[in-house]
Amino acid sequence: MRRVETETDWEKPFDPYRHWDLDFVVLVPNMDPRITGLAILQDTPERKVVKTGFGATIERRSHYPMPLYADFETKTYAQMAAFRFDDPLDDRRYLAAIDDQINSVGDALNLGLPSFIERVNAYADDFCVFGSVCEPHEMIWRIMGTENVLTKIAEEPGKVAAFIERLGDFLVGIVEGQIAAAKGRLSGLYIWGDIAYDRGMFFSPDYWRSVYKPQLKRICSAIHDAGLKTIYHGCGNASAVFEDLIEAGVDAYNPLEAKSGLDVIALKRRFGRRWAFNGNIDVRVLATNDREAIRREVLTKLNAAKGGGYIVQSDHSVPDNVDPASYDYMIQLVREFGRYPLELGEFDQEIG
Repeated sequence: MRRVETETDWEKPFDPYRHWDLDFVVLVPNMDPRITGLAILQDTPERKVVKTGFGATIERRSHYPMPLYADFETKTYAQMAAFRFDDPLDDRRYLAAIDDQINSVGDALNLGLPSFIERVNAYADDFCVFGSVCEPHEMIWRIMGTENVLTKIAEEPGKVAAFIERLGDFLVGIVEGQIAAAKGRLSGLYIWGDIAYDRGMFFSPDYWRSVYKPQLKRICSAIHDAGLKTIYHGCGNASAVFEDLIEAGVDAYNPLEAKSGLDVIALKRRFGRRWAFNGNIDVRVLATNDREAIRREVLTKLNAAKGGGYIVQSDHSVPDNVDPASYDYMIQLVREFGRYPLELGEFDQEIG
């Protein structure tokens, strides 16, 4: 976004959805356990420190690639047991301005965004709009910190499981609250949930199946009960539980991180029409800004669209070493070659 603002003559303020006429928009309500907004502790050009409705203190420095989660209010088993959630059906989550903690403290502090419903209404007439909900692991690490959570799973898996079940109750409420508030203007929900890194799961697949999967199934069921679709966003390589994700009710998977070894064509051959896919355009290739390499990447991955069930998207957040013109070129390729019948020339592959 910064490069678009400074290096192009495209319209300002820049809206990528409208500029490229993208097919769907994903919007986030207030999922904070406590509806406090972001408390700004320090905000300078070099250093930003905030405290969130999750009880986490986050620091962002200008030369850090990612935010630093510096401290957490909830650290012990006793604090987990005493943790209380604000009502997931509270209208403020959907009808009031939002400090977007899920996507904040990156390039900018996302403070005072228009309400969830205002943003839904702004896009619903022109785009397919998806709401958002986290799955329990995406919530618990924001409340307690990743290292602390994983240590506690090893020490007292039952106590962590009890908290995750309570998180499931809260998140089903978030699903129901935003669907009711949107009044039929949503097509589905993204389910945010990083449970893996580039070489495998953060924890035992069996623990995920016994503890996390039942809560994910509840979330998916609440979404499906409203006649909506689910897309699960999970970075890293969680292929050990792909079959379980399908069983839990996930309709499509995103972002299919290429550097973790995921290949949408191989996955399409494996799952056929049982599962849909969203992503896998390697941002490392986009960052070469080499048009031939980008063409090869996009047209090759478009083979996954044979028979339907594939949404083109990058396999991760687009880094700032991607020239805006390179991303624009990717979109042009999809517009030209992503039409049926697919004619991919030298990049055509049998899917089976």
